[in-house]
Amino acid sequence: MPRLSDDEYFAFCKSYPDLRLERTAQGEIRVMAWEGGESAYRTTEVACQLANWAVENGCGKGFGPTVQFLLPDGSAFSPDAAWVSNVRIAELTKKQRRESLRLIPEFVIEVLSPEDRLSSLCQKMNAWIANGVDLAWLIHADNRTVHEYRLNSDVRVYSGMDNLLSGDGPVKGFVLELQHIWHGL
Repeated sequence: MPRLSDDEYFAFCKSYPDLRLERTAQGEIRVMAWEGGESAYRTTEVACQLANWAVENGCGKGFGPTVQFLLPDGSAFSPDAAWVSNVRIAELTKKQRRESLRLIPEFVIEVLSPEDRLSSLCQKMNAWIANGVDLAWLIHADNRTVHEYRLNSDVRVYSGMDNLLSGDGPVKGFVLELQHIWHGL
């Protein structure tokens, strides 16, 4: 099957609105697994905290897992949560803002669910960083562990985390309260 252009991919996604789809840099289209209740709760908690902080901060916008970013390497990913500066958003036309976003978020969060494989999600995190994301967190709630990815830096793993995780760089001042994420349902 030939690789779909971004516009063809966007049309393909719209023709299957009940599916959560992503595209790899190699053009492979993947159907994303549904989330169980606890995973959905944790993802919602993370996205809501980031979105609320973005509103208070006023320098950018927070997004949840239904947004999709078209990245320079051709991949199209939907993070569990993302933050994009107003500067980057301002570069898009009104039409572009209504489609999959052709920009690189400065910050992303992924929450490992029982349906995910840690190795696959680590590859996705590396792809986020390779495409220019400044900071990314991979949260493994069952293990109370956070993998922190940064542009031009090695991955740092924080185990036995307390209840607060502080952002810096593009999200300086953002504090993720982890107690509800750790506890789950």
